[in-house]
Amino acid sequence: MHEARAALSALLHSPLVRLTTVITPPDEDLCRLAGAADLSAAARAAGVPVLRETDLDTPAVRARIRASDPDLLVVVGWTRLLGPELLSVPRHGCVGFHASLLPRHRGRAPVNWAILRGEKVTGNTMMMLDPGADTGDIVDQRTLSIGPEDTCGSVYDRVARAGAEMLLAHLPGLLTGTAPRRPQDPAAGDVLPRRTPGMGVIDWDRPASAVHDWVRALTSPYPGAFGVLDGERVMIWRTRPPGDDEPAGPPGQVLAVESGGVRIATRGGSVVVTEMSDRAGPPGPADRWSRRVGVLPGARFAAVPPAVSRWVLGEGPRPLGATR
Repeated sequence: MHEARAALSALLHSPLVRLTTVITPPDEDLCRLAGAADLSAAARAAGVPVLRETDLDTPAVRARIRASDPDLLVVVGWTRLLGPELLSVPRHGCVGFHASLLPRHRGRAPVNWAILRGEKVTGNTMMMLDPGADTGDIVDQRTLSIGPEDTCGSVYDRVARAGAEMLLAHLPGLLTGTAPRRPQDPAAGDVLPRRTPGMGVIDWDRPASAVHDWVRALTSPYPGAFGVLDGERVMIWRTRPPGDDEPAGPPGQVLAVESGGVRIATRGGSVVVTEMSDRAGPPGPADRWSRRVGVLPGARFAAVPPAVSRWVLGEGPRPLGATR
């Protein structure tokens, strides 16, 4: 994930560290991972050897890491769990990060889930990795606010800075095995469901504030929120924060195509979409896009079935036939 760049920069500039290897996914994996970062250019510019690997838990990769005789393995944004054999290789263990205040919100896409649920606070947790998913001993945590115009990208930028700051602050202890550790309560917290691109569908029959949160939680660099209009997926990339007294209409109906945006009705109100595109196109001004493709007031986005609405909110199983 892109927060790995800040961590790598911190390590490259620390006089306490001699980096022996940087491991980053191969190009074909980076293309499939939303928010992924290629660390190879920065590493090579600093003279650090690079491994391009999909899976760290193979005998060959473990042997390469073991041969470098590491004191510490720093894991940032890696989406696969590490097995006990690999975790035992570094002399003082493996340190990792999770973009929530653990034990709250273990699992995938914690920032996206926090924003789309309308939460105002998230954080970053530094922990010593164990074989579980985000269950290791906590070393440090930083609390971060979520503002009404934040997106997943802007929050992750702050998550990245907080992670780099914690890494630098605790490097002396991490490198000697004396960093503070606080065990997590295995029974505490929750585990977030995995998100897929098909879960980005907008249920317009929700309050305007919830639709706005949905869009900003899933926008670039993630696959994006979308509605279905005349059987075609329309990508919704950005909306204005709604006010208290917005015009209303049947949920999903286009109320106006105006300068600077397209107003679409929600439950009891409406939102102004400022950036949208077709399924394959880049984000662009919503009013221009709508006029170009002929979206006029009165057009209506398809309603979302209740079972699908529950699934995309993480409140139910994927319905049969729902797009992944």
